[in-house]
Amino acid sequence: MNHSQSSTKDRILQLLKKEVSLTVNELTVHLDITHMAVRKHLIGLEKDGLIKTKEVKQPMGRPLQTYSLSDKAEEYFPKNYEGISLEFLHDIKEIHGEEVVQQLFKKREARLIDEYSQRVQRKDSATEKLQEIVSIQNEKGYMADLAKIDDDTYEITEYNCPILSVAKDFKIACKCETDMFKQVLGIEQINRTCCRTEGDNHCKFLLKFG
Repeated sequence: MNHSQSSTKDRILQLLKKEVSLTVNELTVHLDITHMAVRKHLIGLEKDGLIKTKEVKQPMGRPLQTYSLSDKAEEYFPKNYEGISLEFLHDIKEIHGEEVVQQLFKKREARLIDEYSQRVQRKDSATEKLQEIVSIQNEKGYMADLAKIDDDTYEITEYNCPILSVAKDFKIACKCETDMFKQVLGIEQINRTCCRTEGDNHCKFLLKFG
């Protein structure tokens, strides 16, 4: 039941992606299901913020209600930014050399230090600061977790790496992440104990305060 519901919603989103906007009648024809079933799915999609409605005036009778994708729905469709970023980095390396690529990563690191510091410096304790870093990492898709080992030692585990193919070819990305954590937290004792680019299942950091 749930699977068919979910796949009907998928089909509605795909149809709207292709056709741009459709009415309930048009969706009924495309999907070969009842008006009531279409409306039920549309209510769910609207609730999730994935579609928007618009009334189109008709020469005769009531305005026609059309449905189209919201900006949020764009996140639902596959993206391949990482592939294009990787190609660009290799091109830059070929044209300008390794040093310029390193400068780009250091510039990104400085930008992240600024972004993370603004949020982390509002927190008082080491635990709160680390929890904030984990929150930011999760917003960026790292699937991060925090564990306390002892009074001064913590471990951050990242189960996903959103920039994995870039990091595999440009290991400086990993070093910049570790250096960024050091700067933001104001501690030197941060060791990356596991890394996806080294063939480990996850990335892990051991952080020691005091």
